[in-house]
Amino acid sequence: MNPVVGTQLPGLSGYVAGGKPPGRHDGFTGGMKMSPRYNFDQQLKEIQQDILRLGSLVEQALFDSVQALVKLDVTAAGQIIMRDELIDEMCLEIEEKCVRIMATQQPIAGDLRMAVTGIKILLSLERMGDHCVDIARATMCISGSPLTATPVEYIPEMAEIAQQMVKEGLDAYVTRNVEKAREMCAMDDQVDFIFNRIFRELIGCVKENSDNAYQAAYLLHVNRYIERIADHATNIGEAVIYLVTGERRELN
Repeated sequence: MNPVVGTQLPGLSGYVAGGKPPGRHDGFTGGMKMSPRYNFDQQLKEIQQDILRLGSLVEQALFDSVQALVKLDVTAAGQIIMRDELIDEMCLEIEEKCVRIMATQQPIAGDLRMAVTGIKILLSLERMGDHCVDIARATMCISGSPLTATPVEYIPEMAEIAQQMVKEGLDAYVTRNVEKAREMCAMDDQVDFIFNRIFRELIGCVKENSDNAYQAAYLLHVNRYIERIADHATNIGEAVIYLVTGERRELN
C-alpha cells in the first residue's frame, strides 16, 4: 500500500514522499531549503531502513545455518561464514551513522533514544550473525559422519521460533509497537522449553551410547547458540520499549 501523501512516519516529524517537507519554499524558482529538522529525520529514517536490511540478512543466515546443519552441507556452511563479512561491514557502517548523528545533531529526549536504540539493535543483530557462523563451524566439525543424535530434529523448530522473534522484534521497532515487542519477548519461553528438552535428550544419547558424545558436544553448543539468538531478539524488544516509553525493562 502506498503511504498517504503528507502523512508522518511513526516517531519522525518528516513527511513521506509526496508531501511537502518542512522548509522554506521558493515560490518563483521551485527550489527550497530543507530545515535541519527535516534533514535529521531523514537521517534517522535511513538508519532505520539500514537496520531492517541488516535484520533480513541475519534472519536468512539463521535459516541457512540450521539447514546446513541438518543436511551436513559443508559448502553451504562455508558460504554462511563468508557472508558474515557483509553483515560485519553493514554493522560498522550503520554504527558510524548513529555515532555521526549523535555527534553532529546532538539529539535530546526521544530523538536521542531513537539513535541509542539503533545502536542497541545493531549490536544484537551483529551477535546473532556471529552465532550463525558458530553454527556453520559446528556443521563443518561433525560433517564426517551421519547425524545419529536424534534430538537434532528439534533444532529447526527452535530456530524457526527464534527467527520469528527477530522478525517480530524488527516490526515492533519500525511501528513503535510496545505490545508487539512484549508479545515477541514472551516467545522466548518456547525457545527455552525446547532448549531444555534438547539438552536433556542429548545427555541421554551420550549415556545410551558413548559414540554419540562427539556429535552431542557440538549439538549442545548449537543448542546454546540458537537460545542466545532468541535472547538477543528479546533485547531488541526491550530496546523498543525503551524507545517508546523511556523505561528500561528486563524481559529476558
